[in-house]
Amino acid sequence: MNRKGRAALVLALVAVVGMAFRVSWNALRDIANAVGADDTAATLYPFVVDGLMALALVATLVLAGDARRFALRVLGAYTIASLVLNYVHGLVPELHGRTVDWGRLADWDPANWALVLLATSLPVGSIYFGSDLVAKVLHHRPAPIPVTAANAEESTETERKRSTADLVESTPPQVTATVVRVPDRSPVDHRKPGLALKPIPQIAPAPVAPIERRAVAAESTRPRRATGRVPAAAKSTRPKRTPEQLLNEARSATAGLPDEKVTAEGIRRAVHTSPVNARKLRDALLAERAAAPAA
Repeated sequence: MNRKGRAALVLALVAVVGMAFRVSWNALRDIANAVGADDTAATLYPFVVDGLMALALVATLVLAGDARRFALRVLGAYTIASLVLNYVHGLVPELHGRTVDWGRLADWDPANWALVLLATSLPVGSIYFGSDLVAKVLHHRPAPIPVTAANAEESTETERKRSTADLVESTPPQVTATVVRVPDRSPVDHRKPGLALKPIPQIAPAPVAPIERRAVAAESTRPRRATGRVPAAAKSTRPKRTPEQLLNEARSATAGLPDEKVTAEGIRRAVHTSPVNARKLRDALLAERAAAPAA
């Protein structure tokens, strides 16, 4: 259907809905007057019921999934409620002339209570359901458009062309023998037997030598020995000191320091020894200082 046909269809639908609303508006207005609404409220009452039906119909066209099913339930519930109220309006002639008792829509009390509850609860339901539907429509995010089959085939064809081009560049073309037959222009003598054509030998592809796998020696887990001699410059020229000499040097280096400042790091830097020897010297010095007052 073209654009003009769609526009004509929409205009016809609007016209039908408008006329149906006008017919239902008279019945709903009389029902609203019967349940205690004033003239202004009774005039607006049909917009509350039938207007929410139109809103729910628009929501069903926009929403999807659970939100769309919720809009359909609201549309069905308000459609049934409007149908019931129009049916009651047709059964009670006193509603037309507004001579019915206030709040009396049926002779049977349970039916009257149910009808009054239905008529008075529809405006409150319109506020709740209408707000919920509008919120769902405003927060709705349409699903992404799937790729059409034509685009998918086009993309697949492009990938195939690219891969084929790469294959041609990486693989040398195979040489094939082509047989060209030249037509004979001479007259044909049917008494002589035809000459047999010799088969043309096909060119066999060159054999490709298989790639030989060479054995790779396993890496040895044994530690390697140092090759060559260590240069003399790399060797330490400091003479090896005895523990007593190290203790004397540590005493002189920490002579004026309190006990809390006698640390292994400080002794190591002052004496130029290893961290293990520095800790031993620290413990020895602290032990000597602790035993000195007692002596």
